[in-house]
Amino acid sequence: MSSGEVAQMMRLIDETGAVVGDGATLPAPEALLDGYRRLVLARRLNEQAEALVRQGRLAVYPSSHGQEACQVAAAAVLAETDWLFPTYRDVAAIAARGVDPVDVLVMLRGDWHCGYDPLATRVAPQATPLATQLPHAVGVGHAARLKGEDTVVMALCGDGATSEGDFHEALNFAAVFASPVVFLVQNNKYAISVPLSRQSAAESLAAKGVGYGVPGVRVDGNDLAALTVVLSEAVARARRGEGPTLVEADTYRIHAHTNADDPSRYRADDEVEKWRPRDPLLRLRAHLTTTGALTSRLEAEFAAAAEEMAAHVRAGMGGESVLDPAELFAHVYSTPTPQLREQAALLAAELNEVRS
Repeated sequence: MSSGEVAQMMRLIDETGAVVGDGATLPAPEALLDGYRRLVLARRLNEQAEALVRQGRLAVYPSSHGQEACQVAAAAVLAETDWLFPTYRDVAAIAARGVDPVDVLVMLRGDWHCGYDPLATRVAPQATPLATQLPHAVGVGHAARLKGEDTVVMALCGDGATSEGDFHEALNFAAVFASPVVFLVQNNKYAISVPLSRQSAAESLAAKGVGYGVPGVRVDGNDLAALTVVLSEAVARARRGEGPTLVEADTYRIHAHTNADDPSRYRADDEVEKWRPRDPLLRLRAHLTTTGALTSRLEAEFAAAAEEMAAHVRAGMGGESVLDPAELFAHVYSTPTPQLREQAALLAAELNEVRS
């Protein structure tokens, strides 16, 4: 697709599990089966993290329940040398990239660091402010291009982020300099409580690519097969040096924004119920069962692996953190300022007085 074009929404498997069209572009059965396994793990991770919030083991959790196909596909299409730039809602994507889910969750427990090594994992820290990670993602992609590397950057954001200035600046820079970045907008219909209709009057979020000279692609965000095809092509295009692609994934946030949110104040229950049959796990399971690729034995194996992962998360998050107040002053400057040293000394003296 050339710059300035926006295609109709791509879908390969419908809500019943049936193939849409002739199925010529459908990923191989083995890839879909592995994708389903990843979806099962992602759903179980969401459920476990929400349970940890209720137990007081996590401070907050923005669930991607219902959006797991976007999470899994975004990670699966990347090479080991590529980068993922996630938001606070993309825990499942980071875990799908291969980062230990315990490490991914420590930030949401309240630790001061992101929990994993961004350079070693090629996953940027989760960004809580909307869209601030997008210029960073473009910078990494642009730097790789200047160095002659074939690195591709997958930049994740939600529909709310497309209303931010950072989104515009990142898209414009990436387009002008042909940065190897794939912008994946998970359009889950709400920016916390603000519906999409109050965020944008554009025909679609993918249509915004026209103004930047970037191809815009709409895809069913609950169809793992379609997401895999669209994102794979966008990554390949970026790696060929043909610049960025803006992908809008049509999906829905089934659960609340976070545990601190009451969605009944801004959306009706019947709206949520309409989306439940479109669940990404249900449709891919139906497809794989019909084709005979998913057997009861494999389903049991996937479920057991998900439970093992959940047990690992519970064990990892069950202990109490050992906090050192002196870390408040660490890593702020390479050489602490006189004021910082003074404040650190004052806190140390006060703590010693309390302990004595």
